[in-house]
Amino acid sequence: MLRTHTCGELRLVNVGQEVTLTGWVQRTRDKGGMLWIDLRDRYGITQLKLEEGVIAPEVIAQARQLGREFVIKANGIVLERISKNDKLPTGDIEIQLQELTILNPAKLPPFLIEDDTDGGDDLRMKYRYLDLRRSSVRKNLELRHRMMQQTRAYLDGLQFIEVETPVLIKSTPEGARDFVVPSRMNPGEFYALPQSPQTFKQLLMVSGFDKYFQIVKCFRDEDLRADRQPEFTQIDCELSFVNQEDILNTFEGLVKHLFKIVRGIDIAELPRMTYADAMKYYGNDKPDTRFDMRFVEMNGFVQNKNFKVFDEAELIVGINVTGAATYTRKQIDELTEFVKRPQLGATGLIYARVEANGAVKSSVDKFFTPADLQQWTAALAAKPGDLILVIAGTADKARKALSELRLEMGERLGLRDKNTFSPLWVLDFPLLEYNEDEKRYFAMHHPFTSPKQEDFELLETNPGAVRANAYDMVINGVEVGGGSIRIHERPLQERMFKLLGFTDEEAREQFGFLLNAFEYGAPPHGGIAFGFDRLCSLFGGADSIRDFIAFPKNNSGRDMMIDSPSPIAEAQLNELSIRLK
Repeated sequence: MLRTHTCGELRLVNVGQEVTLTGWVQRTRDKGGMLWIDLRDRYGITQLKLEEGVIAPEVIAQARQLGREFVIKANGIVLERISKNDKLPTGDIEIQLQELTILNPAKLPPFLIEDDTDGGDDLRMKYRYLDLRRSSVRKNLELRHRMMQQTRAYLDGLQFIEVETPVLIKSTPEGARDFVVPSRMNPGEFYALPQSPQTFKQLLMVSGFDKYFQIVKCFRDEDLRADRQPEFTQIDCELSFVNQEDILNTFEGLVKHLFKIVRGIDIAELPRMTYADAMKYYGNDKPDTRFDMRFVEMNGFVQNKNFKVFDEAELIVGINVTGAATYTRKQIDELTEFVKRPQLGATGLIYARVEANGAVKSSVDKFFTPADLQQWTAALAAKPGDLILVIAGTADKARKALSELRLEMGERLGLRDKNTFSPLWVLDFPLLEYNEDEKRYFAMHHPFTSPKQEDFELLETNPGAVRANAYDMVINGVEVGGGSIRIHERPLQERMFKLLGFTDEEAREQFGFLLNAFEYGAPPHGGIAFGFDRLCSLFGGADSIRDFIAFPKNNSGRDMMIDSPSPIAEAQLNELSIRLK
């Protein structure tokens, strides 16, 4: 290589050695008789020193032509620095430059290549190859690399085999929208890009590959947000001859391994919570359990008090916010506006402060006696200095609004520390959810999820009450993985398709290959898929998965750097038998 060392490895033990470094100019500092260059590569920064009278004048003249991001090769002797920099691993040494070669000059970059850059999101995405030079972004991708390597090491140690599945597959009507790919050789027909390798990994179980995994790209044509991209990466896994307990133990082990090796954190045994309890106590199926503030249903002791809002509500539910009684009326008004936003739809917010003397002051004092309000404090375990927040309405809306309010209070009170991790399993999801608009059931997870055996008899009489043999892993309020025990017998799979509104012909057309495979000795099997990008962002303490993807799309699904998607030539459209309106 052109270099003998990287810009991050030289130390005092290297003093006196002649070395050659290569990299990019981070900055130069010219003090007249003395010139310093900070040279950067992927591994770190090393200071180069040029002193008049010590080095040839033409080398100093050449150094004064350098601009930010010039690519150079530097040869010199390692010296101990007089003024050390304890913020750099290489801060005890510097290089007394002897020779300098400009390998490639550079235009002035459109933003600073530093951790605290002056570039906005769109500008950095347009010049993503420059953004990737910043150490903060590079560290994110290094963490992703470690996560990927450790995932493979752990699963390989358990005799999993990594198998690649097809990228050009068949479009199916269930789930999110597919990205479709026209076939030139089959005019008028289309492939789809996989939303997951679900059916292929089940077929691998039929094939006898009893432990499969794949770190795989998946594609969904969905509206985007911070934790979604049109293409994303999954740790996709499937096992044969297992039950739910086997899968939970195996992949709890994987996550513990990643925390231990990548973050140096020992994670205790993951608690388990049913879907019903998650909805009852936290208002959603991915509860953030870093802090308490659990819901308390209040209907039994607040209705029939001539307060119309409560008397007409399907659900009255509250939380106790410890130590927040000092909240001002202005702050409570802000919280009220927060829950009244259209996406939450609450009609208002009721509050009660527990004063230092134990008395309770509420926004509904004229409807409730002091004794009534003491019932509130008892039910919610509120103490002097606490603030009770209550929402009433339909069950779904009240839970959703209070769930978001709980998270908001957790944020305001500093209870959602990104360096604290609270993982858990959520179990026993509903198998089906009913869509009022289409007047039919949809699979809560996917059509291949097995019902819990004890609920089989409800499939005909009360499908909405059937629980799925399904499970999600949740960390800090984020669903990072989900899976299920699969259906492995053709009659039950056909029964499921009928529940979902498929005709026999539609089921055969879409999934006949899988139904046929089940007749050739399909073993009991189940699996899980982790959102790898989400896992990386959690481990890295970031809100957006984009920070952990080398070349992400923006919130409109566009790649700003290569300007994609883009129109294609008419000749290509003709070849594909596509006519645009």
